[in-house]
Amino acid sequence: MALTPSTMMLELGAPAPEFHLPDVVSGKRISLETFAGKKALVVMFICRHCPYVVHVKEELARLGRDYAGKSVGIVAISSNDAQAYPMDAPASLKQMAEELGFNFPFCYDETQETAKAYAAACTPDFYVFDENRKLVYRGQLDDSRPGNGIPVTGRDLRAAIDAVLEGRPAPAVQKPSIGCNIKWKPGNEPHYWR
Repeated sequence: MALTPSTMMLELGAPAPEFHLPDVVSGKRISLETFAGKKALVVMFICRHCPYVVHVKEELARLGRDYAGKSVGIVAISSNDAQAYPMDAPASLKQMAEELGFNFPFCYDETQETAKAYAAACTPDFYVFDENRKLVYRGQLDDSRPGNGIPVTGRDLRAAIDAVLEGRPAPAVQKPSIGCNIKWKPGNEPHYWR
């Protein structure tokens, strides 16, 4: 279990990088346009096998339910090399989404180009964009990690989402997420990868 922090390289105020990815459940192509009209957009990089994602998966489903009636778009993306990590293949991700009752798209980034565009490094890794799709938050869900005894609340991410919905600045203190590194395909590691 390699501990990898968020890069925090996508600058606050940066525009949301475009993507066009298949939702593993519906098969539909998902893009930024899918969330047009939403005041906030949450982009999360997750997978199925990582213990850090397993630790917070119920909270991710709860986030979807809690913000369902609000002007929030949510998309989960898995960019892991499914050949090396079959639990992160689309069919397995679909099963995960259905078991947890995700009410938001769960996309598979086969080329890993979307993860690179967001400078994502770990699972889970979170980004919040405002209604102009400018980045206002990147980092952790909350302070909970497997084995540290802190309850999973989604506090940091929820504070950022709520700030956007209420027209306030996102919290200034933004801590990197920590998790398993994204499983890059051999030779496909991004320039920021150490």
